[in-house]
Amino acid sequence: MARTKVPAARGRGGPHKSVPKGGGTPESSRRTRSPRNVPETPRRKQHRYKPGMKALREIREIQKSTKLLIPAAPFIRTVREITFQYSTLVTRWTPEALVSLQEASEDYLVHLFEDGMLCALHARRVTLMKKDFELARRLKGIGVTW
Repeated sequence: MARTKVPAARGRGGPHKSVPKGGGTPESSRRTRSPRNVPETPRRKQHRYKPGMKALREIREIQKSTKLLIPAAPFIRTVREITFQYSTLVTRWTPEALVSLQEASEDYLVHLFEDGMLCALHARRVTLMKKDFELARRLKGIGVTW
């Protein structure tokens, strides 16, 4: 069997790399194998929080802050849409009225979530479900009469 010269693999202007003796591709020659006798240096394990810890930290951070949670632009669009459904005469809102309406709606939603969570805990669950909100609203006497 006659030996033939193998052309060198070309990179990006660097020195020419030759093909390994095993006849592999240049991609396989780029992988380096560690010697079997040399132990690898122990790597420090990356820190991971327990499940739910990040969520609890976010909840505490939100409870400390006084900023509004619902983005202003989508809330204003929703208010205008609902206003248009009830009356086409009212087309303008003052910024103060929109901010106070947003604060009141967020306060209502936060209390509804709190009551719904109490209902879920009473049922020995940690998952908040639709029926928890319905029960909380029914106990408060809000909304549709049963």
